[in-house]
Amino acid sequence: MDAIDRQLLDLLRRSARLSYAELARKVGLSAPAVHERVGKLESSGVIRGYHADVDPDSIDLGVTALIRVVHDTSVDIDQLIENVRGFQEIESCYFLAGEESLLLKARVGTIAELERIVVELGRTAGVATTRTTIALSTKWESRPRPIH
Repeated sequence: MDAIDRQLLDLLRRSARLSYAELARKVGLSAPAVHERVGKLESSGVIRGYHADVDPDSIDLGVTALIRVVHDTSVDIDQLIENVRGFQEIESCYFLAGEESLLLKARVGTIAELERIVVELGRTAGVATTRTTIALSTKWESRPRPIH
């Protein structure tokens, strides 16, 4: 990956809707050359996908919670991760160093829905305990860091 690839990634991370012509103009290459480079970044797995950044409140997902999970070692960690993957309300799962094995970010519409998720997680094979923090508001998230 060279400096132009990094520049393309920076541009796409800010706006994945830029056309190949616009990208080409910004990096000083032809549109076909940019198309080829972006295709290589996609096929190599550097670019994992494209998505719309939707305001959670506008789709009734106004409650964000961070749930820390302590692993019950009677169940393999990979199985625990698969068990947690089944919860559609969980947007992100981070494997941690320390006492807690997983940090989950969940979005739901109400506190009652969050309660249901926390109770179900507590009953999930591989979960010893959970600790939940509710976000009062989101100041920013998914802010792309410039690639150098």
